[in-house]
Amino acid sequence: MKSILAIFGSLFCLNVLAQEPPRSYVSYKTSEEIVIDGKADESSWKEAKWTADFIDIEGDKVPKYKTNAKMLWDDQYFYIYAKLEEPHIWATLKQRDTVIFYNNDFEVFIDPDGDTQKYIEFEVNALNTVWDLMLIEAYREGGPAIDHWDINGIKSAVNIQGTLNDASDKDQYWEVEIAMPWDVLTEASANGKIPQNDFWRVNFSRVNWNHDLKDGHYSRKKDENGRFLPEYNWVWSPQGVINMHEPEHWGYVFFSDKKPSENIEFKIPEDEHIRWAMYSLYRAQKDYYSKHQKWANTVEKLQDLPVSVLNKELNPKIEVHSSGYNLSVESPFSGKKYLIKEDGSFIQLTK
Repeated sequence: MKSILAIFGSLFCLNVLAQEPPRSYVSYKTSEEIVIDGKADESSWKEAKWTADFIDIEGDKVPKYKTNAKMLWDDQYFYIYAKLEEPHIWATLKQRDTVIFYNNDFEVFIDPDGDTQKYIEFEVNALNTVWDLMLIEAYREGGPAIDHWDINGIKSAVNIQGTLNDASDKDQYWEVEIAMPWDVLTEASANGKIPQNDFWRVNFSRVNWNHDLKDGHYSRKKDENGRFLPEYNWVWSPQGVINMHEPEHWGYVFFSDKKPSENIEFKIPEDEHIRWAMYSLYRAQKDYYSKHQKWANTVEKLQDLPVSVLNKELNPKIEVHSSGYNLSVESPFSGKKYLIKEDGSFIQLTK
């Protein structure tokens, strides 16, 4: 584990390494028509704030090229704009729903309910070739990727400051603009509603490869044994591990009905801190199973100290059954009861 995943002290009293709070962003509502041309030159985009600079996926390295994003929404679309600095802009893949991250790409991950189930992944390269898919359950748990599920009606455009696939000059950046229809995105949401004045879990990833040049053509760089060198993964909200398919680490996007010119503060709800603590126990339970070939039936077997969130002690319980386990807890803040199952799904038991 990396240094950014330090123990929280009074925030998390766990003897397992806990994640830092995910990043958050306020996406404002626009009444302006947004033309998807990759340029984001409408006044709403100019008023929208940039995200924090992307960081290495594990959270402890500064990427060699800068990446930032912005977000807006209206009654039809969730809009995303990203700017990716890059001196060598190249892409080769042209078939929709091919494995786009074999090129340098920009990726969007959306989990409306924050339950790590039924979430959306979208990838695009500098040729504006896209791959959109739905994961019924987290890929880390063996969840199938539904490749033939499409974000019908999606609009995307790429604008390049430089020359694509031309090694004779130095490029500046490429920018991506996306409009995702709500009537498709909400298929992944339990209530099927646009999250007005509410939040969804979202993250962005940028895959960047070292490259080779042969006869003026770009390709992924290989080592002396002919194996591709590993890619760089740069993200908005750090994952702590080299795996985008741990949705509990994704950022929080709050969809305000105010205009971009207004300044709204969003504070991550207290019960979300409980969610993070429970996922720390979930990961500890997976480690316990790998060592003992059985599930721990008490929290004390997973960690020594009491589980405490925001100076409030929790009392999580584990119930082991024939097909797995349930980890449940009652919030000291809201009185709501929550449960995590062995597949990582997060369930709110009480409204």
